[in-house]
Amino acid sequence: MRAAALIVLTLGLAVGALPALASDSATGTWRMSNGKVTVRVSQCGPGLCGTVVALKKAHDDKGRPRLDKENPNPALRKRPVIGLTILSDMRPSGAGVWRGTIYNPDDGNTYSSSMQLVSPGTMKVNGCVAAILCKSMKFVRID
Repeated sequence: MRAAALIVLTLGLAVGALPALASDSATGTWRMSNGKVTVRVSQCGPGLCGTVVALKKAHDDKGRPRLDKENPNPALRKRPVIGLTILSDMRPSGAGVWRGTIYNPDDGNTYSSSMQLVSPGTMKVNGCVAAILCKSMKFVRID
């Protein structure tokens, strides 16, 4: 009887830990399927965030690091794109789904966004201007 209770308790604790594991399952390093950008997703406060860690074309034609030159704030236009947080405040919104915002340094705009784990090694990221105008990007886990 005591062994059965221990097994039930252990299973209960393991099942109770599953939501915590699922919420962290998007953390890691992800490369866009076209190789253009690599992002590290990590815990940031109550949500997840994603920081650019590599670019396919990290330098401009003159060999200078790519900058956040389209940022609407002129004081931020000299920041390198590598190191920018582009996914912000991504909060759980169902099993394997997070919602927050995405910053696009190509146009300097911030969009409503969602991340969805399609599989343990594939993630779909959407950026939306309005609920009906969205762009979807596929990312592949590299670690």
